[in-house]
Amino acid sequence: MSDNSHVPGYDKYAYEPFAVTVDLAVFTLRGGALQILLVERGHEPYAGRWALPGGFLEPHESAESAARRELAEETGLADVAGLHLEQLRTYSEPGRDPRMRVVSVAFAALVPDAPQAYGGGDAARAAWLPYGTQGPLAFDHDRILADAHDRIGGKLEYTCLATAFCPPEFTLGELRQVYEVVWGTDLDPANFRRKVLATPGFVEPIPGASRLTGGRGKPAALYAAGGAMSLHPPLLRPAHEPSEGGRR
Repeated sequence: MSDNSHVPGYDKYAYEPFAVTVDLAVFTLRGGALQILLVERGHEPYAGRWALPGGFLEPHESAESAARRELAEETGLADVAGLHLEQLRTYSEPGRDPRMRVVSVAFAALVPDAPQAYGGGDAARAAWLPYGTQGPLAFDHDRILADAHDRIGGKLEYTCLATAFCPPEFTLGELRQVYEVVWGTDLDPANFRRKVLATPGFVEPIPGASRLTGGRGKPAALYAAGGAMSLHPPLLRPAHEPSEGGRR
């Protein structure tokens, strides 16, 4: 990394220093419910409060590298199979951290088969909690979490992101459950199946593979994620009000 202190006329002390952190809103599906990964803060400020996993960038570290490191240190989730990680936005409002001026680069993450979480580093403990039941979070993490949920809900409409919630082999019923849980609404199974199978590259059938789903009907066919990145046409959420279980 270059040292601008040697640039003639440049004073690196001309501006007040500030810190850069990362925060992660990590979602999964467990027991048919949307869950979020949280840590209990072990130190002030907000000691004992739930917060999103995250922490400060180290001097020679990118934001994504810091996000993966903090996720592993604070929750034990290292090298998680199928982890989808994407940058959400930057939060830079003055006063968002009582210690000093802190700018946070937030990430949204999806885990298809969530492993057990274990607190470490600055976190007293880590746990998966049902989305919407976590209570007020530390700092401005309620806003970050809500923004991440909105981002995911929107991207389900025009991308193949829903398959990131699913295991490598899944039924269309399991894929539909992703939409229903994130959107908080019920979808017609036959209509959903028709739209998914009519969308090129969304899913690919696994020849000869099926799974019993607990009902009395025939076993459900298994699918894998297709090669498409976006949905044409988009799979739009219903316009009516969400079901009671999906309200935030």
